[in-house]
Formats: sequence, C-alpha cells, structure tokens
Amino acid sequence: MRKIIAFLLLLAPVATVAQDTMLSHYKIYNTAKKAPATVDDIINSMDKADVIFFGEEHNDSTGHYLEALLFKKLTQKYPGRSALSLEMFQTDCQIVLNEYLAGLIREKNLITEGRAWNNYKDYRPMIEQAKQTHTPVIAANAPTRYTNMVTRGGLASLNQLSPQAKAWLAPLPIDTATGPYYEKFVNIMGGHSAMGDMKIYQSQNVWDATMGYNIAQFLKTHKDFKVMQVNGGFHTEEKLGTAAQLKKYSPKARIINIAAYADDSFDNPDWTKFEKMGDFIILTDPKLPKTF
Repeated sequence: MRKIIAFLLLLAPVATVAQDTMLSHYKIYNTAKKAPATVDDIINSMDKADVIFFGEEHNDSTGHYLEALLFKKLTQKYPGRSALSLEMFQTDCQIVLNEYLAGLIREKNLITEGRAWNNYKDYRPMIEQAKQTHTPVIAANAPTRYTNMVTRGGLASLNQLSPQAKAWLAPLPIDTATGPYYEKFVNIMGGHSAMGDMKIYQSQNVWDATMGYNIAQFLKTHKDFKVMQVNGGFHTEEKLGTAAQLKKYSPKARIINIAAYADDSFDNPDWTKFEKMGDFIILTDPKLPKTF
C-alpha cells in the first residue's frame, strides 16, 4: 500500500504540469462580465439551464479537448440526467449509434454505417464517455441527402418524401424567416449576389430546425435532463440558428451558449468581435496544430 501511495504522489506533479500546460493555450470568458471564467463556472451555470450549446471550429484541437472535458464534468455533476447531442451524426443513424453505445456493434461499424465524420477521432472521447456512463447521445442532424434536395429544389421538394423519411426531419413546413440570421448567412456566403435564391438558406434552416427539434423532443421525454449540443459555431452564435429553432419547439427551454474560436487575442479579447457571440466565449491558441 505504501508503494502505491508513493507512486501516486510521484504522478501528481506530472498531471498538474500537463493540466497547467493545457491551460496556457486557452482562455474562457464570461461575456456579460467581460471577465475570465473556468470550465467549472460553465458547468455550474447549468443549474439554471437545460441545454448548453458548444459552437466549435471543427478543426480546433483545443476546442475538442475542452468540449470533451465539459461533457465529462457534466456527466459527473448530473449523473443519470445528462445527454449529448451532436451535429456530427444524422437522425437516420440513431439506431446505429444506440447499438454502439449498448455494446452490440463494433466501433468500425459505427464509423461506416453511422456515417461518422472523417474527423471522428475528435468526437470519440465524448462518445466513449457516453458509452461508459450509459449517457444518451442524440444523432441530431438532418440527413445530408435531404438538405441537398432543398438546395436543389427548395423546401417544397421535401413534400415528396415518404412519412418515414419526413420523420427524420423537423416537422414541415420549416420556418425560414429572414432577419439577423439571414443577414449573417448572406454575409458569410459573400453577399446577396452570391446567394442566387433562397434555396441555400432554406437548406441551412432544415439543418438547424432538425437539430433544434430533436433536442426539444428529447427534453419532452427526459424531464430535468441537461443536454450538451456540439455543432459548428455559426449554427448557434448569438443564440440564432439551431438555438433559435429550439426555442420555437420548446419555448421554455433555458439555453446557455458557448462560442469557441482560435484567435490571436485569446489573452486580451477584442470585445467588439466577441461580446454578442455567446454567454461564454473560449479563445484558443491559433498556433497549436489543427486536427485536420
């Protein structure tokens, strides 16, 4: 026993150094206070929220480290009352995801038949945490073939689908109201002239609405659960997009959003850029290697 204790004491400084090294590569800020915050501050804020959105840059290695850490802490604070929701899996792959979490199929089948993203390794720690703790994972995203249909033929093209296919989407018709989100979308696409017509924006809304709807449906049947949704940052900046769609389907849902960016100003944020983006912003060291 003394040897074991001595060994653990030797390891402790190593763990501390590793953690401190990682801490030097990111900064978390509470935007309302414009003040530094911690991972634990974010988790504690979930006492008064139902859903936390983590808006990531898909290739940010530090962002992936932090979302895995947040999810682990969420399952520890709310054991048996936590869930993970992912843009990275599509609704028609829910059964494959469930089979993997239940230990029925191999990981290679999850990756191939679940159509996992090419950078699945970035999300694997969260999936394995969910599997270990028997935590539900929501395959939240709309199947790509249907968003492609809308890009080509507009929202009305979805009316041709079978009832089974429509069940993998948010209920039709999907709200595509213009406003701040539309203007943000136009800007990122390069201006109104680059948009052509509304079909590209409509497909974006199918994506957002389906993710928001699936989270809302989960909350209906899982009272007092805390859901962590991971998606690309644009989907939830300023609580627009997916976050706004969730509020349409579940008006009482209490939301916290995180916006994470690799940015040179991570030690001294440019608040003109970030203050409206999330309840918390996470700025990471852009000099670190990307995951792809």
